[in-house]
Order: sequence, then structure tokens, then C-alpha cells
Amino acid sequence: MRKVLNIYQSKNDKNITQIVAYKNNELLIEEYRNGFNKDDTMNVMSVTKSITSLLIGIAIDKGYIKNVNEKVMDYFKDEYTPKKGEKTIYDVTIKHLLTMTAPYKGKSEPWKVVCTSQDWTIKALDFLGGKQGINNEFRYHTLGTQILFGLIRKTSKMNVLDFANKYLFEPLNIEPRHSANCSSKEDQFEYLMNKGNHGKVWFLDPTNMPTAGWGLSLSAYEMAQIGLLVLNNGIYNNKRIISEKWINEMTKSYVSLDEHYSNQDYGYLWWLPHRNQDVIAAIGDGGNIIYIKKSENVVVAITGYFKPLIFDRVQYIEANIVQVLR
Repeated sequence: MRKVLNIYQSKNDKNITQIVAYKNNELLIEEYRNGFNKDDTMNVMSVTKSITSLLIGIAIDKGYIKNVNEKVMDYFKDEYTPKKGEKTIYDVTIKHLLTMTAPYKGKSEPWKVVCTSQDWTIKALDFLGGKQGINNEFRYHTLGTQILFGLIRKTSKMNVLDFANKYLFEPLNIEPRHSANCSSKEDQFEYLMNKGNHGKVWFLDPTNMPTAGWGLSLSAYEMAQIGLLVLNNGIYNNKRIISEKWINEMTKSYVSLDEHYSNQDYGYLWWLPHRNQDVIAAIGDGGNIIYIKKSENVVVAITGYFKPLIFDRVQYIEANIVQVLR
């Protein structure tokens, strides 16, 4: 088993709890820090968004959702009525949500309003749209991704947690997630800031809907299995879990971003750190990451407890891990 080197010195590596790396589908690196072991999990923050993208792909593969160009409101017209005079919301597509180019009202995300509501999906719809129309500008919006899970709930007629457990986690030999049992804002804060093992859980709203943009707890080993699934174009242990068509579509570049987003491109809730499909990544706060380098058949997964403003995890991986695996 190889050891991670500290070629690239980073003040942001102190919060790392687990590192797992594969090359050519062989497990070559396992390191556990800060008291963590293989089975412990961390809230992987916005890595959750990339899992959401995989679940949307599975829903499309199964025919529950037709395609990403469908209008979001076509699915919610029986249970949600937009405010009088609202027009833009009717033009928002699933693809807009996946590429973070959907328009929203207000300058900041309405965390308190949504996260104290009884149904986060329906409440998030209140902020979709606005007077500016569809301008295809990138706007990173965590709460808006909740609407994607509403689509899965609506079309599959399944609890989305059950959907994820059955169609993604079970085929990857990942233990089923269950409720994190958080009911108050204090519980939410504790869940976010907890530096210890979170357990096999996912944060749920009052309708038992998982959070689509954050809140899934995984181990680095479990994240690496998801990375292997993507690396191998939707196949895991010789079984197809998701279509190659979706994996390819999900990891294309749809938006090119500036230095504010580290000059990365964006796919369907996955990052392209080098503006091409060779390296793709699921990235969350605290430096939680699934890193995939296709040309070298490398998958790296890292978990870490919450620490703000960690923007150099890709550089850390490429210097200290990818180099070691060559």
C-alpha cells in the first residue's frame, strides 16, 4: 500500500480524515487521519450534488424522466402554482438546474426560509425564475438542486432515499443511508460542524426527502466506489449501473468559469478542473472530493471535516497522490 507524499505543502490538509486512491481499478492508497477509520463517514457537503446528478441519470435511464430539455414546471403543475405574473419559471429546464444556469430571485440563497419549511423542494420553487428571464448565466445555487429530487419523487413515486439506496448504493455495495434525525436548526448546525464520524446517514427534510445539494455522509472508500463507477463509464463489478450515454453527457463542459471558480468548467453538477473531460471531480466544502483522471485510470477520494475556503484540493491530489501512482 503506497503512502501519500507531501510534495505539495498545503495549510489546508490538516482537516483531512480519509484518503483512498485507485489506479487501474486496484486499491493502492488508504490513509486514515484524525481518529477516522475506513468505515467512518463525513458530511461530504457539495459532493452530494454530483450524486444527485447520477440519480437523475438513473431516473432518465429508467424512463421516469424523459430528457434534460424538459421544462421543470411541466412536472409540478399539479402541485405548485407560481406567483401571479411569474413567467420565467415556465422556461426553466432540467438542464438549467444541472448546469447551474437556472435563474433565481434574490441576490443570496434563502437558507432560513427554505430550511425551516415543511417541504424544501416546493419552497425552493418559490425562488426559481424572476424578472431577468433565461440568460444562461452561471449561478451556483445549492437550494435549487433540491428541485431535482422533487422530479425523481414525482416521477418514480418513490421516496428518494429509497431510490438512491436501491439503484445506486446497493449496486455499489455501499450500505443504505438512513435519516440523520435532525429536526431543529441546532441539529442542522451540529451536523454541518461535526468533526467526528457521522454514520451511514443523509440529512432529510420534514417530508423525508434527502438534501440534494449537501448533507450526504460518505466515507472516502464509498466515494471511491462512486468514482470507479464514473471512471468505468457506468459499469461496476462488470454490471451496468448507469448508461455510458449519461456519464458522457454528465461530464461534458457546459459552462466555462473565471478565477472566482478557479478557472474550471462545469458539467452536470460535476467540475472539470482542467476544462476537459480527462479530469472530472465532485467537490464539496472542507475539501471533500472525488477526483477522476481518465487518461491514467486514477480515482482519488478524500474526506475532511468542515473548514472554510479550501480551494486547492485538486492541486494537492495531483502533486501528492497522482504523482505517487505513476
